[in-house]
Amino acid sequence: MLAGLLDKAQFWQRWAGTPMNRRQTLVWNHVLDRAPDSMEGKLTNTRWAALGKCSPDTALRDINDLLARGVLRRLEGGGRSTGYVLVR
Repeated sequence: MLAGLLDKAQFWQRWAGTPMNRRQTLVWNHVLDRAPDSMEGKLTNTRWAALGKCSPDTALRDINDLLARGVLRRLEGGGRSTGYVLVR
C-alpha cells in the first residue's frame, strides 16, 4: 500500500510540469491507484477509453499527446492490441 502511494507521488512529481487534461489526470489517478499487476504492465486504447469514459478516438488523441510528451512509450506490436507503458 505504501509503495503504491510512493509510486503515485513520484509519478506526479516527475510529470508536474507536463500539462495534462482532466481526462488524462483522471485515468492516471485510476491506473496509479490500482495494484501494479492489475494492468498487466500495459495500457491499451480500449482500456483508456473505458477508464476515461470517452470514445476510442478521444482516447487515442490523449495517448498520442502523452506519447509526444514522453509520458508513455508504445510497446512492440500493433493493431488493436497495441499497448503503452508509463515512462519511469
